[in-house]
Amino acid sequence: MKPVWIVDDDHSIRWVFEKALSREGISYRSFPSVPEALEALADGPPQVLISDIRMPGQSGIELLQQVKEKHPAVPVIVMTAYSDLESAVAAFQGGAYEYLPKPFDVDQAVELIRRALQESQREQAALEPLGAVPEILGQAPAMQEVFRAIGRLSQSSATVLITGESGTGKELVARALHRHSTRGAQAFIAINTAAMPKDLLESELFGHERGAFTGAQALRRGRFEQAEGGTLFLDEIGDMPPELQTRLLRVLSDGTYYRVGGHQQLKANVRVIAATHQELESRVQEGAFREDLYHRLNVIRVRIPSLRERREDIPLLTRHFLVQSAKQLSVEPKRLSDEVLAHLARMDFPGNVRQLENLCHWLTVMAPGQAIDIVDLPVEFRGAPASVATAADWIAALEQEVERRLARGESGVLDQLTRQFERSLIVKALARSGGRRIEAAKLLGMGRNTITRKIQDLGINDAEEK
Repeated sequence: MKPVWIVDDDHSIRWVFEKALSREGISYRSFPSVPEALEALADGPPQVLISDIRMPGQSGIELLQQVKEKHPAVPVIVMTAYSDLESAVAAFQGGAYEYLPKPFDVDQAVELIRRALQESQREQAALEPLGAVPEILGQAPAMQEVFRAIGRLSQSSATVLITGESGTGKELVARALHRHSTRGAQAFIAINTAAMPKDLLESELFGHERGAFTGAQALRRGRFEQAEGGTLFLDEIGDMPPELQTRLLRVLSDGTYYRVGGHQQLKANVRVIAATHQELESRVQEGAFREDLYHRLNVIRVRIPSLRERREDIPLLTRHFLVQSAKQLSVEPKRLSDEVLAHLARMDFPGNVRQLENLCHWLTVMAPGQAIDIVDLPVEFRGAPASVATAADWIAALEQEVERRLARGESGVLDQLTRQFERSLIVKALARSGGRRIEAAKLLGMGRNTITRKIQDLGINDAEEK
């Protein structure tokens, strides 16, 4: 994560922020003037910018304008005195995320920065650079059909409906369809329509005007505007609320829409790719999905096979994921015996490719040696169906592992297993908390200083914290 920038000519204000952010484990850079911040901006933007408004020379408003012009997704928090109403209004009109009235409460300021960091990370995820898109792996005949479909659609901007079970890689296919299309140089914007409440989803898709609802303190560009000229990927379209189905149908029908609370009609030059793991035909029959929208989306359908239908790809995918996990953790890749690969190829993997990827990451973190045998697999992967596994299985697995190491004459078993156990707990808690150490510490029942020390001692890197 990039640092938070603090711009203020008052040394004491910078000092307060520096101490508060250091205490929370948030990286930062400080600047006493706008020109110095603008000079640093040439090397790349911050994750979040905090700036005073009134400073000698160039003002914080000028800094806000230049940052928003070059990096519109960066949240900017401005600081102002209580009586400085005109500057506050100008800041919001310029696209400020929020403002801090001076004097401010430090804890409230840190919480505001955290919210801004979450907003920034969400924007970056939606605007992920296409160069970071992984390749789609597969040699099975069922995947060759998918590759042929992507090739045939390379010169088309037709709406595509991608179907397949959860975890099969529908978003990867959507990104490939975009990358190999005539819109490939433009933005690819992805949004999971099942992951947001109806009111928030409407604002996310279409944007909102300032004052459209409580909390809408600045104009926000929706995903359709962000995807202008490019592709908008609507994942889990089958769960879209009925009211938004009507709005989406209008966009697909005549290419126009309105921001929430807006009166100006906007045109959308966007290719829509939708995906679902559900049977939309059944949803239509149940009255949960509009039939006319279904036909608008179902112009061209691409079905992604389950991993059960492409078992011959499991060894290829497993090796790939083990290499990727090893790179993330800066360790040597684990090696699976032919027996283990054959065993995995016989499994059903209800979670499909995503479940296999998670297994490979678990092995990279938890398996004791470089060579993986059947006994090194999690209990639920040793032959018994996952549905049979109980909460006590991990205790049994731990006891087996202890017996195996003691039988080999290893020493220091307690320390080794304790470190692996603590590392796994902390990595999972950080993933659950979005990298926020204080929240992860609360989840685990430990203090802030304790988790910081253990992260350093266990060598947990930045990639694992996110």
